[in-house]
Amino acid sequence: QVQLVESGGGLVQPGGSLRLSCVASGSMFSIYIMNWYRQVPGKQRELVAQISRGGAANYAVSVKGRFTISRDNAKNTVYLQMNSLKPEDTAVYYCAGPQDNSWGQGTQIAISS
Repeated sequence: QVQLVESGGGLVQPGGSLRLSCVASGSMFSIYIMNWYRQVPGKQRELVAQISRGGAANYAVSVKGRFTISRDNAKNTVYLQMNSLKPEDTAVYYCAGPQDNSWGQGTQIAISS
């Protein structure tokens, strides 16, 4: 099973930026579709962004234009650049793949002044 390790969470003021990273184990990363999810306690997990093996990206309406997903296959890493952060972006963020069979441990993002 693929191991995923996230990093980059933290506390930031509204309007600020953060970049999350997720490093995958193994040698097949380049063919995986990778996803970023987020979850707020008591709410359903939300798919935030997805990136195909070729780099095509899709976003939730709530983050489109503010978040950017990217990947570096040479580093087995998927990123989530988050700009113009809002309090409602506060959540635990998870990377997942391939086919959501593997999940990272989650990283907490808190947006507060």
